[in-house]
Amino acid sequence: MKRQLTLWLPLAIFIGLATSFVLGLRKPDDRLVPSHMIGITVPGFALPAIGTDISGLSAADLATGKPHLVNFFASWCVPCAAEAPQLQALAAQGAPILGIALRDRPADMRAFIARYGNPYRKIGMDPDSRVQINFGGSGVPETFVVDGKGVIRYQKIGPIADSEVGDLLAALKTAS
Repeated sequence: MKRQLTLWLPLAIFIGLATSFVLGLRKPDDRLVPSHMIGITVPGFALPAIGTDISGLSAADLATGKPHLVNFFASWCVPCAAEAPQLQALAAQGAPILGIALRDRPADMRAFIARYGNPYRKIGMDPDSRVQINFGGSGVPETFVVDGKGVIRYQKIGPIADSEVGDLLAALKTAS
């Protein structure tokens, strides 16, 4: 009896470990990091413009009495290019979109805008991601709904899909 247990115990341990490994692969941990700033006023900031034709951005631009979408993006970000049509669709439906370019160069950002269009009313350059960190953001692209008082109300992590345009418009309307 003891000898049989010694023979089958390693196999039973292997099967148990293999099963837990396979189950772990089927349902990975949620790696999205929601902002801890939801419901909190955006901290003060002032970011320079990407050029003379588009204004820079400051926290005061978010507390105008009307809600805004704030989109963090970068010219080197492939998903940012993929969400460009959805941002254009949001702007075409009247959504006021403000952009914050992360760890980018003005010339690269201007080339990005020329290639993919400009849905932004203003774009600020955030070369060291300090404003993104203050928003509680963690990557690009990332979009926030900020109400007319400058309070963050909603966060969309990752690129905006066609099916999410309506959700963002609804979140914007709710923030009014």
